[in-house]
Formats: sequence, C-alpha cells, structure tokens
Amino acid sequence: MQVMRERGNGLGAGFVAYGIYPEHADEHALHVMAMNQEALERLFDYLPQVVEVVHEEEIPTRRTPTICDDPVLWRYFVRVPPGRAGQGQDRSEEDYLVSVVMFVNQKIEGAYIASSGKNMGVFKGVGFPEPIFEFYRLGEYRGHLWISHTRFPTNTGGWWGGAHPFGLLEWSIVHNGELSSYGVNRRYVESNGYACTLFTDSEVINYMFDLLCRKHGLSVEMACLAMACPEWEDIDREPDEERRRLLTLLRQTYAGALLNGPFAVIAGYNGGMVGFCDRLKLRPLCAAEKGDRAYVASEEAAIWAVDGRPDRSWPIDAGQPVVFTLKEEKVAAFAHTA
Repeated sequence: MQVMRERGNGLGAGFVAYGIYPEHADEHALHVMAMNQEALERLFDYLPQVVEVVHEEEIPTRRTPTICDDPVLWRYFVRVPPGRAGQGQDRSEEDYLVSVVMFVNQKIEGAYIASSGKNMGVFKGVGFPEPIFEFYRLGEYRGHLWISHTRFPTNTGGWWGGAHPFGLLEWSIVHNGELSSYGVNRRYVESNGYACTLFTDSEVINYMFDLLCRKHGLSVEMACLAMACPEWEDIDREPDEERRRLLTLLRQTYAGALLNGPFAVIAGYNGGMVGFCDRLKLRPLCAAEKGDRAYVASEEAAIWAVDGRPDRSWPIDAGQPVVFTLKEEKVAAFAHTA
C-alpha cells in the first residue's frame, strides 16, 4: 500500500486478513469498535445473552504518531449456542449471527461490529495505510489472503467505521467508486433482513454478497453477474440462446441487486477472492499471477512494485468477474495450522 499512498488522503484505510486465527478457527471472530468504555460495557452485557463467548481480549495496538481519536477496540471469539439458531423459525447459525450483528450495529449505542467471520478479521481506521498497519501490529499476523484499501472519501466524512474493508461473516469487500443505485440496492438488502447503519454503498455491496451467495446459493461468478448484468440491448443481441435466457432471468429476478454507476470491487471469502467492475469499466481493475500467488489491484504498477514482473497479468473486463479459488484442502490447512 505504500506505492498507493497518493490515491488516498489519510481519511481512511484498512486491511482484512484470512487465516490469522488458527487457534480459534471454528469460532466467529467479532471485531468490535466502541466509541467509549460505556459502549463496550453495554456490549459486554448483551453478547453473553445471545452467544457463547469462548474468549475475549483487547485487539493489540501500538501508539502511532499520526493515528488519533481511535475507538476502544476489542475482539470476541464466539459460538452460536446449540439450538439457538433455529428457535422460532427455520434459520441457520449464520442467519442467527447476522441478526446479532445487525442488532448490535443498530441498537447498542456507540458499538459497531466491523467483522464477524471465522479465522479472519478486519482492521481499519482513519489514517494512511502504513500507519494503520503499524497501529494494528499487522506484521505480527500470518494469513493466506490479504485485501487492503486506501480511501479518498467524497460523499461522507472520514471516520473509523466508514473506512474499508467492510465485513459480514466470511465476506469482506473493498470498493472504489460510487453507486447511483444505492437507494434501490439498500432497500433490496433491507427487505431481506439486513440493516444498513453506515449509509455507504460499500456496506450494501458487502451484504449483497452474503445474500446472493450464502442465502440464495449463487456461485461467486453468478452473484457478480447478477450485480453487473448486461444492458437489455446487449442481452437481446446475445447469440447463445441458453445464455440469453440466463441473463434475462438474472436481470428480472435480481433487479434490486443490479449495481449502477462507476465501481470496482475486490471481495474476499473463505475460499478465495474475486474482482469485478461496472459494465462500462469506469473504474479499473487488473489481475495477475506469479507462481502460487494471485493479485487483484486497481493498478498493475502496484502489483509489479510488490512482487516484480508477474508470470501473467491482464485487465479485468467490464462486468466480467475474475475469481481466484483456493483448493479445499488448502483452506483446511490454513484454518488449522499456525
């Protein structure tokens, strides 16, 4: 992120890492930001009533000269108590935990759960990337997937919860651009049980991935296609009848999920990562491979700066996702080894 410094203005940066909690790989890691100690105490009172808290601790940080006004940062490793998930309705453990996260972010004044997945965590705040990295002591963590972002906010002020990445369960996203469809997209995810408390389009995209992939069972590629589906005239010109029918069904079924405006998104999940951009490619993305490493970035020059000349690199086409997937045995190994 050092080579991308001029792309931000110091009002927000962050990182997400997967595979960093092998000793708690089977528990959900809740990364909490509390505006003050009183807010954290309110969370202390609430969480044990709804989840089994296996371990809790302050997130380790170090004083860094340019980082100030930091919130109280805490992490909980939790399990959903047996039988609690299905009480009163047919819902999964993940559905139950999403409801807990939504309740905290809506109702526990001054408290915000920034990430809630297993064996992963979001670390973000107000500042440039390098100080945020030092502040969270991220050099002490080992992970197999890292995504980072530096922010230049245009419509909202810089604050700790509004920095990228955004996370919910296994999904995390970073996003460049602006959704002109924010109102429609927000109403769509809220009609499916999500609470948009941060009023940012990036939050909506994060919830959209959870909704389409986990709850609706779409593949990562299909979810991206639903969010960046071709225009109707392009669908009508599609020569392959089966694909034309598929695109028509996606456009009709997921009208509320369609993202409009300039955007580029990198999303992480337990099995890999995906990059995709808008149908006109108003925000750039590129991908690269070198040995057993895969990269997605807004600028190819940044990849070269990190790891030298890649074996292969290519621009990510408009509306066409690029997915890098880890083999299942690799994911299992990362989950349970330090």
